[in-house]
Amino acid sequence: MNEAAIPNPALQRFSVLVGRWKTVGTHPEVPNTTFHGAATFEWILGGAFLSMHTEIEEPQIPSGIALFGSDDAESRYFMLYFDERGVSRKYDVSMQDDLLTWWRETSSFSQRFTLSILDGGRRMVGKGEMSKDGGTWGPDLQLTYTRPG
Repeated sequence: MNEAAIPNPALQRFSVLVGRWKTVGTHPEVPNTTFHGAATFEWILGGAFLSMHTEIEEPQIPSGIALFGSDDAESRYFMLYFDERGVSRKYDVSMQDDLLTWWRETSSFSQRFTLSILDGGRRMVGKGEMSKDGGTWGPDLQLTYTRPG
């Protein structure tokens, strides 16, 4: 094992996410459909990074993988995302109290996702937003996460 495969102190505030979650949600571009799936957050490489694996049972929403990391010199967080369509993106991340947000802004397609951590970390409510024109924001994927059992 590499000597650097140790817990990253800057990411410890994300520990509330660790575990397996059931997800239920909707997307405005797929009306009258409820999406079911799962999300798993786990420490990798001894806790140097946090991974997120998402699976949605319906084919309209892609399953994806993300890695969370930090820049301790700037006290900033980032997420690298990749999904089954071959889409690869970098998001800025903020974690304040019980609110996790990730976002990316480009002139052609921007996204932001806010995850409220509720009930002592047993439930999370996620609200996605997107902008396809660099200005007007509208709804995107909405997900509720619950811990099984």
